[in-house]
Amino acid sequence: MKMKVRKSVLFLLLVTVLAPIVLFTHTLGVYFTSSSSKDEFLEDVSTFTFAGEVRPLHVLPQESSTALKEPLGLVYSENSNESSSNYSDASSGENARVTRQLTEESADDKTTNSSTSSSSSIKQSSDENPIRQVTNIADEADSAESRTTHSKKSESIGNMGKLGGQNVVKIEITSHDSVGTSENSSDKIGLKHLRRSSRTSHRSISREQVIKARTEKQNEVQTVLPDARVFQLKDQLLRGKVYLSLSSTRNNPHFIRELRLRMKEVQRALGAATVDSELPRNAYEKLKAMEQTLLKGKQIQDDCAAVIKKLRAMLHSAEEQLRVHKKQTLFLTHLTAKTMPKGLHCLPLRLSTEYFMLNSSQQHFPNKEKLDDPKLYHYALFSDNILAAAVVVNSTITHAKDSSKHVFHIVTDRLNYAAMKMWFLANPIGKATIQVQNVEEFTWLNSSYSPVLKQLGSPSMIDYYFKNRRTESDSNMKFRNPKYLSVMNHLRFYLPEIFPKLEKVLFLDDDIVVQKDLTGLWCLDLKGKVIGVVETCGESFHRFDRYLNFSNPLISKKFDPRACGWAFGMNIFDLKEWRKQNITKVYHEWQNLNHDRQLWKLGTLPPGLITFWNRTHVLDRSWHVLGLGYNPNVAQRDIERAAVIHYNGDLKPWLEIGIPKFRNYWAKFVDYDQVYLRECNITP
Repeated sequence: MKMKVRKSVLFLLLVTVLAPIVLFTHTLGVYFTSSSSKDEFLEDVSTFTFAGEVRPLHVLPQESSTALKEPLGLVYSENSNESSSNYSDASSGENARVTRQLTEESADDKTTNSSTSSSSSIKQSSDENPIRQVTNIADEADSAESRTTHSKKSESIGNMGKLGGQNVVKIEITSHDSVGTSENSSDKIGLKHLRRSSRTSHRSISREQVIKARTEKQNEVQTVLPDARVFQLKDQLLRGKVYLSLSSTRNNPHFIRELRLRMKEVQRALGAATVDSELPRNAYEKLKAMEQTLLKGKQIQDDCAAVIKKLRAMLHSAEEQLRVHKKQTLFLTHLTAKTMPKGLHCLPLRLSTEYFMLNSSQQHFPNKEKLDDPKLYHYALFSDNILAAAVVVNSTITHAKDSSKHVFHIVTDRLNYAAMKMWFLANPIGKATIQVQNVEEFTWLNSSYSPVLKQLGSPSMIDYYFKNRRTESDSNMKFRNPKYLSVMNHLRFYLPEIFPKLEKVLFLDDDIVVQKDLTGLWCLDLKGKVIGVVETCGESFHRFDRYLNFSNPLISKKFDPRACGWAFGMNIFDLKEWRKQNITKVYHEWQNLNHDRQLWKLGTLPPGLITFWNRTHVLDRSWHVLGLGYNPNVAQRDIERAAVIHYNGDLKPWLEIGIPKFRNYWAKFVDYDQVYLRECNITP
């Protein structure tokens, strides 16, 4: 009896458990292997056929941003208790119910495993098609579906619909025929997400943009510097020097011999190359061979402390060598600036010879009546450089509106007086008036009148400039320049005495180039000031504390160390105000106080800052742009808009050490075809 009961129970279990599973699996297999059904899914996934009609798939309505916290994926729902007769009537209600369930499912799923489902959904959305996803979900739901009587089903797959920037794919599975269902089962199996993670439109990044960004990043990584291999070779030489000096490697003669051989090969391959394209073809082979030798050295010497100590010693040595070379470069630069090129030395000799061959009547300039006319535009130019003075005059007249109203007063020394006159006699400048004077003819300018002349002739001053000082160093070598011994450099402080009948004079240095008409400067109202200047101070440089000794109470009590400095080179002077305020007397007083050079070093700018303190009228910076004689970074825009450009510094445009990119602004006003220049071999 017990045996029969057991068999009956076993039979019931087989019937109630296995039969529904087999039946359902067979039904799905028949449906999905049907050629017509398969073709229907593949050909058009945006519609489905029901009762002989082709109907569009329904799309979920747009969810609000507050209710939907993350992008929606594919939705699968199965409705097993709806008949074909009432499908159309219940479609709207079903959509609302599905939407409500979708929101609840999304919120619940996000709190449980948001990160896992998000990553898996991205993979499914890119690798799987919707039909395979539906089949997989059906297999997962076998246990629930076994309690429901299934019939032939029709499936509809919704394609991606864009609702307010959200991409939603919905799959609905509804019943084709009206069949009975199990009484203890619910109306649906449930909604399941096939996690296709999509983002809102304003956050989405297209595949093309991702690929493009990735490609650009790879290109940046793969970009090779033009001197990368040169740098590697130099680095190998440095490492080789370290191994040559270490005791452990020096004790290995075979390694030292090989290392020296490799270093010679690398040095020959490197040569004077600065970029990889200049290296020979076998440079890479030498690099690899050298690297193998260095690896041997690393195996011999593995003491990092010894290597670091040696590298530090080499670094200190290199810094000391750099300091010495900088000092030598500075000295040689100043020496070059003080010397006269061969061509410029030849030119005054050649011109002087021609001048003394002229008749006395031919040695004079015309228009002498204009020299003292205060209504004309008068220029003061003090120079012993003939070619530089010629450029100043030529550039000024080239841009002048009416050259007949311009008068140039050139003062030079005795050695260049004849040559200067001969140059302008042989090269007249249109209707402009020229006057050349010899500073030796200013008999009133002597040591009894001028304190600076007395100081320049003192034994201590001569000793300061010409004594052998190889063992000594000056904090600023430019103050040791013998040009400061020349009285020509101090004539700017005696303009009223040199031009007693004039009211306004424009002072020009001989290392400037005029690029615009300057007559507007005579029309400026200086408002009771003596001199018009362009300030040169920046945030922390070219201020009074750079030029004056503020540790001396005479300076610290009188002046502001943060006061803005300015520059000589192009300055308009009101000689009436000069005489009225007796500026020359102020200049002499300060020069007497600085007899021991404790207030400032030699030069003309420091006494100029003191003498014209609170007597300067600031001009617009475009009138005077400085720095072309020492700063290669002067802005091109500033140069082009400047009325006057100034080559202040040691890198003068007529010297070989001049900055090449600035030289043409000066050279274009030199006629290199002029016979005297060709005879002296003066070329661009």
